[in-house]
Amino acid sequence: MYRSEHLLFCSRAAGVELSTLHPSQAQIFKLWQSYLENIDPILKLTHTPTLQARIIDAASDVTKIEPNLEALMFGIYCVTINSLDQDECRAVFGVSRIDAIRGYQLGAREALLNCGFLKSSNRECLTALHLYLISLKPETDPRALSCMLSTAVRIAQRIGIDSEVMNARHSALEAELRRRLWWSLVLFDSRIAEMTDFKTATLIPTWDCQTPRSVNDFSLRNEMKTPPAESSTTSEALFAVVRSKLGDFTRHSPSHLDFVNPVMKYIVRKPPGDSCSELEDIAKFESMLESKYLSQCDPQIPLHYMTIWWVRVFLAKTRFGHYLATRLAGPEHENSEQRDTGLALARTMLDSDTMLMRSDLIKGFRWLIYLHFPFPAYIHLVQDLKQRPLSDHADLAWQAMSDNCSARFLDIYAKGNPYDTRFKHPFFAMFSGLVLQAWTARAAVAPHAEPPLIITQIKQRLASVMEQETQLAGEAVGSDNGISYTSESMDLGNMGLHYSATDPFPVAPVQVPTSFNGMQWSWPVPNWGAMPEQSW
Repeated sequence: MYRSEHLLFCSRAAGVELSTLHPSQAQIFKLWQSYLENIDPILKLTHTPTLQARIIDAASDVTKIEPNLEALMFGIYCVTINSLDQDECRAVFGVSRIDAIRGYQLGAREALLNCGFLKSSNRECLTALHLYLISLKPETDPRALSCMLSTAVRIAQRIGIDSEVMNARHSALEAELRRRLWWSLVLFDSRIAEMTDFKTATLIPTWDCQTPRSVNDFSLRNEMKTPPAESSTTSEALFAVVRSKLGDFTRHSPSHLDFVNPVMKYIVRKPPGDSCSELEDIAKFESMLESKYLSQCDPQIPLHYMTIWWVRVFLAKTRFGHYLATRLAGPEHENSEQRDTGLALARTMLDSDTMLMRSDLIKGFRWLIYLHFPFPAYIHLVQDLKQRPLSDHADLAWQAMSDNCSARFLDIYAKGNPYDTRFKHPFFAMFSGLVLQAWTARAAVAPHAEPPLIITQIKQRLASVMEQETQLAGEAVGSDNGISYTSESMDLGNMGLHYSATDPFPVAPVQVPTSFNGMQWSWPVPNWGAMPEQSW
């Protein structure tokens, strides 16, 4: 009666036979193994004991795959390739990562259309859409991705996975997978909202889906009516469970709700007699995480290491956000001790993030870490360093930034950063401008000071960009290689910065906008690391 298949993906690719877009049988099994190593431990959106047999059967004849399973398989291909580095992709497919993933993204779109995904109530179909959207992040403007995500969230709400009453009507296995899918969707949506408009985030206290249970896959079976008891030790779902707990704490946090929707604070009023401050609540939450989860973790196990330091980053970010939300109107009203407190919190954010990025133990999980760049910490540190270049914490701040810069950006190719898709990127121009301004202030009062590693790296990158720009200019004589900021340019999240999507990367760092002058940078607390891509 109605047509809907054209609404989101416009139209089908003419003459595409979906079965021809699948990888070879050997490649399917390699991707499945990589999925089990890199993606499944983090998201836990699928049930390995039941899904693996279906994938083996489907790989034997890709022309006869059930539509929802086929869409899920393409979603798995896409998100798994996103977690591989360039060398791994070439070893498996013989092409670059971007060439490999684009072919399977086409397959994912066709498979989703075959499912009628906009009208579907099938959880696997929605999971396929979610995985496909995750794979789009490195190359997609967050504003566009936010619109796509809103569709996925609305589908999820329509089929009731945000409602515990609806989830409880299903078997224990299906109910658990529904909870995991909802939390994964909400947390991804919240991250993208931080880059676009934080007020659109779904991470609010208006729904009652429970956080996932800490159980192993083999403890969940199709025929079970009641859920198994949670593991008394760590389970395979450790990270997914803890990450959901962090999200649940955030959606009830006064500082978070102050920015998202202040009216929501009345929904989560504390019970009578509970007079704890928000910082005390954070401390209690940290104590619970330590005793229930982290104390049982072995940092030599990749998933455990990831969980430990993900929690550390979250707690540092939460305390830093509370500091920004409750600080005085401007730095001139703060004493040195209060400003040092802000610096220490920002440094802790960077130091914890550095511990995640430096470890080769969690190489397969870096795809998630790349989504969470601690940009607010950099902003806070460089603004304070401009005003107090010789403060007691100055050297520690420069060291923290240098260590994080080294961990995130040195040898990006080897680390397989999917966000490093081009050498020209306006974010680097803005970022380098901020950092170099802070070092200029330091050099003015200490002219013989040795430049920290982050300054050396930035200058080397600028020199490399200049060399490449010179080569391009020679190949295209007469073309305009300058950067132009226009009213039609694209903004970096909520930061008030603009650049043209088609302009080349500037040779020199750009002048930082006035919104970054002074410590009160015009940036809402939830907007953690807002930028179209991390790419330098």
